[in-house]
Amino acid sequence: MSNKYRTHNCSELRKEHVGNNVVLSGWINKKRDHGNLLFVDLRDNFGITQCIIDKENPNFIELEKTQLETVIRVEGKVVNRSKETINKEIKTGEIEIGIEKFNVLGECKELPLPVFSDQEYAEEIRLKYRFLDLRRKKIHDNIILRSQVISFIRSEMNKLGFLEFQTPILTSSSPEGARDFLVPSRLNPGKFYALPQAPQQFKQLIMVSGFDKYFQIAPCFRDEDARADRSPGEFYQLDLEMSFVEQEDVFNVVEKLLVSTFKKFSNKKILFEKFPRITFKEAMLKYGSDKPDLRNPLIISDITKIFSREDVTFDIFKKLVKSGSMVRCIVTKKTKDKPRSFFDNIDKWAKEQGASGLAYFTIEKANEIAGKGPVGKFFSKESLEEIMKLTGAEVGDSIFLACSKQKELEKITSLARDKIAKDLDLVDNEIFAFCWVVDYPMFERDELTNKIKFSHNPFSMPQGEKDKINFDKPLDILAYQYDIVCNGIELSSGAIRNHIPELMYKLFSIAGYSKEDVDQKFSGMINALSFGAPPHGGIAPGIDRIVMLLANEKNIREVTMFPMNQNAQDLMMNAPSNVSDNQLKELNIILKSKK
Repeated sequence: MSNKYRTHNCSELRKEHVGNNVVLSGWINKKRDHGNLLFVDLRDNFGITQCIIDKENPNFIELEKTQLETVIRVEGKVVNRSKETINKEIKTGEIEIGIEKFNVLGECKELPLPVFSDQEYAEEIRLKYRFLDLRRKKIHDNIILRSQVISFIRSEMNKLGFLEFQTPILTSSSPEGARDFLVPSRLNPGKFYALPQAPQQFKQLIMVSGFDKYFQIAPCFRDEDARADRSPGEFYQLDLEMSFVEQEDVFNVVEKLLVSTFKKFSNKKILFEKFPRITFKEAMLKYGSDKPDLRNPLIISDITKIFSREDVTFDIFKKLVKSGSMVRCIVTKKTKDKPRSFFDNIDKWAKEQGASGLAYFTIEKANEIAGKGPVGKFFSKESLEEIMKLTGAEVGDSIFLACSKQKELEKITSLARDKIAKDLDLVDNEIFAFCWVVDYPMFERDELTNKIKFSHNPFSMPQGEKDKINFDKPLDILAYQYDIVCNGIELSSGAIRNHIPELMYKLFSIAGYSKEDVDQKFSGMINALSFGAPPHGGIAPGIDRIVMLLANEKNIREVTMFPMNQNAQDLMMNAPSNVSDNQLKELNIILKSKK
């Protein structure tokens, strides 16, 4: 069915339409003036069709001077392209439209940025003129992909027996997590709503309400700084919760969903369709991070005990180990023939990261095992053999060593693992490597205050039978908390929830909250849990990050329709903005003037 603007879209016409009279509407993507002939690439949401007009046509001069990105309507006949002008890059590449008439539907001013190319452009201009930026092919395709991914996820969740519900946007402020966005209440002067950082408490209340499986493509609001993989302000997540489940039940649902989604929208290989489970402790040792990129084959090993041997004379490290430092190393396979500059560059890079550098040596064998390199001489044959046993290193391999306190050591070895893998070209960019990180500690010690605080999520269920948990050693308590990670990017955190009020009071008391604090700050939740709550758990994978991976983008703004800049400003709509004195008066708010 056609209307006055088009009989077809700009991606539809093929050889079988040759001879047909058609009407197309769209934007002028590109023009090529060949003197007697003018070629116009007409673009709409669906694709591009080449149109052609010759000098004899009375419309020629007007079309020739029409600005790029003007919206036009053309009438004409579909004709075959000559063999040498066929364009196999586009679906309509075998035909073109001989323009008979055209008229302007929407004029265009001078463009602040080009639309027909995907060249890099200043972010400030791109965000201010986002409606133009979104016309560009790559980002236009990313936003269409995002829509398709969300539709597919909805369909899959329905198949898995989940019901979609919407939770409130105006809610109460939460004392946990990032900063809240606050909204003043006109009807309750002096009081504020908060925009939800996540529907955490509501989705648990849905389980207490007797619904078995819930999901939502949920908007979440956090007043935090921007990063490449995090938008300032708002983001979307696939929020889900299930009743009468254990950790593995949640894992099975999420694995099925992610495998089917990533298979549908990408040709990249999925490394493990049954995602590996890695404990938090193991992740921090082997990868230096709880967001391990399993495409990277390098593994970190702890060799601190080697430095208690008398036949190891590396005194700088030995002294540091005696004062509480640890030594960890990364083995690189078959790197004995790498030039000295390769090793020195990594050592120099480590110093630029604020570390004291990375010591290194290569394992060689002439008559016997020996270490070659700046620190190789400090290790005896026997100590090298023990290192080889601990790390799986072989003759011809090299070893990079770092020595520091645990937190700094994890940081530098994690960064070094990525850096070395990049320099050696070890990471296969054509695969997705998912994993679960499990067994997070319930609590950690705050480095500044030295007090015990929740390490992950205060509503999580601790591991072990309730009566046998040793609350006197809170740092040893593990929780049923888990993260899902892909290619070094955390897609989500989740947990089996604590649905037992007395246990919740006990855990909150360890983190310094009184019973009154809990009753006041989590009144809706703690009250509901005392009226027969089922065991339940869930997770909330980030939609933006999933699409970012599928679109092969490094920055979340490339898959977000109208993102803010790094300062949480919408340059296009001029938000945040000033409001009138009348609006402030209605809200009982007086602004304090800055001196």
